[in-house]
Amino acid sequence: MELEDLAASGIVFGPVPSRRLGRSLGVNNIPPKICSYSCVYCQLGRTANIQVTRRRFYNPVDILRKVKSKYENATSQGENIDYITFVPDGEPTLDHRLGETLKLLQSIGPKVGVISNASLISEQSVRDDLARADWVSLKVDAIDKRTWKQINRPHKDLSLAAIQEGILEFANVFRGQLVTETMLVNGVNDTAKQLAQVADFIGRLHPAKAYVSVPTRPPAEKSVQIPSIDTLATAYHVLAEYVSVVEFLIEYEGNEFTFTGDAEENLLSIMSVHPMREDAVDEFLDKAGANKTLIRDLVQRGRLIKLEHAGRMFYMTPIPGRLGKRE
Repeated sequence: MELEDLAASGIVFGPVPSRRLGRSLGVNNIPPKICSYSCVYCQLGRTANIQVTRRRFYNPVDILRKVKSKYENATSQGENIDYITFVPDGEPTLDHRLGETLKLLQSIGPKVGVISNASLISEQSVRDDLARADWVSLKVDAIDKRTWKQINRPHKDLSLAAIQEGILEFANVFRGQLVTETMLVNGVNDTAKQLAQVADFIGRLHPAKAYVSVPTRPPAEKSVQIPSIDTLATAYHVLAEYVSVVEFLIEYEGNEFTFTGDAEENLLSIMSVHPMREDAVDEFLDKAGANKTLIRDLVQRGRLIKLEHAGRMFYMTPIPGRLGKRE
């Protein structure tokens, strides 16, 4: 059974600044927070509904209509859209109609990307769907089972060996741009041995780029810490021995969030999947000509929560699995 209330789900958000893809119009094709992992560092909090069975969520035609409307609204205001990117509240490949939706969205104009945790890529149907994208990012946080379970906290039915085999198969046939992303957490997956294992595996994929990231927004678990500068330097050099292009995603991506009409609707749709720093919210409200009391009102109404991370304050919607503090 398909879900109907797309407006409430924040099915499309942005454009937002993307550290990978420039100006990105985000597609949120999974309701919060349905995922196959419950990563310790997830900016959306713990997974409230962990599952691995693909099913239908939203009608692809309805998604096309909403994305096209947002795209036309943004471009009419002079905004440049580099990519339409699937970066939802959960794992995008859980959507059984992902391939159909990708095909429809490619008719709009910009290239289409998918950011996936790769957990379901052992399934042929998932590989077939992802093959329709122009750009695909696959998560490779750990190679050994113990570390994988510690950092990604996968669904009990998932097999790391099957995932790795599926990633290798996909890399061999994909004709678009393939990248990998490895999130490093201090004391969890950042030893020299772990980094070497990850680098060796990623090297076998021959990706266009290997990203190394750290938690820049409030993580699911308070114990999550960013590795030291020395560790990051080691990670870079180890990966560079196996991959031609390595890039860090360790800096804040900026505050260039786009106002496309209704300030409250824009903020809620962005923050359903993309926590915003307090200074970014202030800049957004200035651009929208909205009263600064809007944020306080949204917090008091329970539409937003406040979270502190690395000495900065963030706002996001209170989806299941994420706790915050009211003002």
